[in-house]
Amino acid sequence: MSKEDVGQLAVVVGQAIAKRRLAKGLTQEQLSERLGIGNEALSRIERGVVPPTVTRLEEIAGILECGVLELMYTHHDGAQDQAHHLLRHVLPQLTEYDQLMVLEVLERLTTGLLRR
Repeated sequence: MSKEDVGQLAVVVGQAIAKRRLAKGLTQEQLSERLGIGNEALSRIERGVVPPTVTRLEEIAGILECGVLELMYTHHDGAQDQAHHLLRHVLPQLTEYDQLMVLEVLERLTTGLLRR
């Protein structure tokens, strides 16, 4: 994954964390306290300056009562609502291995479509 891709993913994840945190009625201070990190550290994650580690992402998802995958995608109308449905209702029915396989196929398909 290129630095640019990592940066874009960090921004998407950060925005999803902030959106989910606000929906749960939590302040940055409250969430950072529950995570045992400083408020500035959480702010950097939410702004996409620093991507969270996988372990930290799992902690955040647990506190925000959502799946890790939900924090890796932004949700909007149309196609993104369909993606949200897949993430929320279809993928959880699969084994972790099968989930990874579906995501890998989707990434390859998307990459191929972008190249045409």
